[in-house]
Amino acid sequence: MNIKDYKELYLSGEKRPIEVIDEIFKNIESDNKSEKPLNAFISLRKEKALEEASVINDFSKPLAGIPIAVKDNINVEGELTTCGSRILSNYRAIFDAFVIKKLKDAGAIIIGKTNMDEFAMGSSNETSYFGPVRNPHDRDRVPGGSSGGSAASVISFVPISLGSDTGGSIRQPASFCGVVGVKPTYGRVSRFGLVAFASSLDQIGPFARSVEDAAIVYNVIGGHDPMDSTSLNKDHEVNIDNIKKDIKGLRVGIPKEYFTGGINEEVEKGIKKSIEVLKELEAKIVDISLPHTEYAVATYYIIAPAEASSNLARFDGIRYGVREKADTLIETYKKTRGNGFGKEVKRRIMIGTYVLSSGYYDAYYLSAQKVRTLIRDDFKKAFDNVDVIISPTSPTTAFKIGEKIDDPISMYLSDIFTISANIAGIPAMSIPIGRDSKKLPIGIQIMSKWLDEETMFRVAYNLEKNSDYK
Repeated sequence: MNIKDYKELYLSGEKRPIEVIDEIFKNIESDNKSEKPLNAFISLRKEKALEEASVINDFSKPLAGIPIAVKDNINVEGELTTCGSRILSNYRAIFDAFVIKKLKDAGAIIIGKTNMDEFAMGSSNETSYFGPVRNPHDRDRVPGGSSGGSAASVISFVPISLGSDTGGSIRQPASFCGVVGVKPTYGRVSRFGLVAFASSLDQIGPFARSVEDAAIVYNVIGGHDPMDSTSLNKDHEVNIDNIKKDIKGLRVGIPKEYFTGGINEEVEKGIKKSIEVLKELEAKIVDISLPHTEYAVATYYIIAPAEASSNLARFDGIRYGVREKADTLIETYKKTRGNGFGKEVKRRIMIGTYVLSSGYYDAYYLSAQKVRTLIRDDFKKAFDNVDVIISPTSPTTAFKIGEKIDDPISMYLSDIFTISANIAGIPAMSIPIGRDSKKLPIGIQIMSKWLDEETMFRVAYNLEKNSDYK
């Protein structure tokens, strides 16, 4: 069911919010007892959610009585915020994130906090201290990451969820799980209350079962926040009626660098089929070039670890979180961070510390920032000639649990098509457009100009409307 379906259910009196919420918890509890549970949630707020649902009688708010799941790196006051890590496994947030306040004001009911790759570092949801999440379509496969729990929960339990996207962590799991996932323009949605991974790349966004639902949630959570210095003081809302208009004459860019090999044959076939759909809808297909695309992954894996090494320095066992006992302060730091962080987080902290160190800063970090400007300029030039750009979301469909966990480079390349949007700060989203021969979802990525989410949603809505995917 979508948001509209829930609203009709409530307004007709057929069901009350408390009944819907209770059913969701029963479904989660039943799944937890199954042979291969999804493991989508780290913690649940059953009593509070049922209490909040019991007093809802005004359905005029945009998300009144609508259940939602929240990624476990977004603060919800009084609830665990573990970031999928042992080092924060006992930490409870003391305030609501900006987006959580907005959701509560809109009447949404938060079901629980979803499982994720540790500190959002991963593309498969296998680095979580709380175990991997399973893909709802094939429980031997990954749901994508780092927001895998949020994506899986939308397929199985709730109509909407929140995730965070640093290099594709919303769009890639949206593709693997067959849901809609949106990364807004950097600064459109406040990061206040989001535990930072890479501050210049992180962005909160919604997962949903439809493009329209994703747009509704985006409208709710966006807006200026004086508590976030990077928050944009501009009108962010998209007009829901406008996204349902046709796309006749709209210019759609196809970057040649995204179709040069390495893409699964069935994924490429699905994307080409969508291009034909766009042609039938009388959109204008334009071949474009984003010449610095080949440097995007390398650039990202310098900038993101560098920022992570700085951001994660605060987790030392002194102020909050898990603390390991030791005789000296230095030993406390070493033992707490050594035992508290997982292998992937340690790897990225070490890479980041290295590229920021004396003698290597100019060679690596400064050079990466210069290439970042070139990548951003590529998009500026492209958007002079096109309104949106499309590509595969991921080069493959969901792979098996354990298949890439010991091969970091292969894992990093899972985000090869999504990283550039974060580097440039442009809005991007993934929607499902078909399935492969294993019945696994295939996602298409739609990118638009800075601050032009409405056009992005419009193209996505038209593709969704004319897609065979159910």
